Amino acid sequence: MSLQDGFVILDKPAGITSHDVVAKLRKTLGTKQVGHAGTLDPMATGVLVLGVNKATKFLQYITQGKKAYHAQIRLGQVTTSDDAQGEIISTSDTSIVSDQEIRDFLASQVGNIMQVPTKVSAIKINGQRAYDLVREGKAVDIPARQIEIYKLDVIEIKREDFLDIEVYVECSAGTYIRSIAR
Repeated sequence: MSLQDGFVILDKPAGITSHDVVAKLRKTLGTKQVGHAGTLDPMATGVLVLGVNKATKFLQYITQGKKAYHAQIRLGQVTTSDDAQGEIISTSDTSIVSDQEIRDFLASQVGNIMQVPTKVSAIKINGQRAYDLVREGKAVDIPARQIEIYKLDVIEIKREDFLDIEVYVECSAGTYIRSIAR
């Protein structure tokens, strides 16, 4: 297959990284110049926009746009990575939290807010990815940064074995859904 310059838009499946997708596309197209317009977590599925060759210079314009996510947040469990793949490091009783308190808190996150990104992220600290530093057992301190949540809708609150909240989020680039969950 040959593609000189352009974009590839695909639905990334769960279980692979955005970098894995880039590597496979490089091999398939026989080119080294492939980049993506924003990292999706390995467990996340969703639209991944990739630029090939000269189109990679336009990815910066795509990354600044509004993003939309459909996510499930589990309350009462803290993990090492702020997601379901991390090791559970603490649990808490969620029966004392009302549905209205959950809705009120999430509503308070709409607008311009300061958010501390998750430590297990692709953010670079002194040239190294934060997730690599965490895996090496090093302390990671990522400063809060301003992001904007345009819309945060609670779709469903499930109280079964755990307290799970299904949400729809529209947000600015640089927003971490795992940080909202934390």
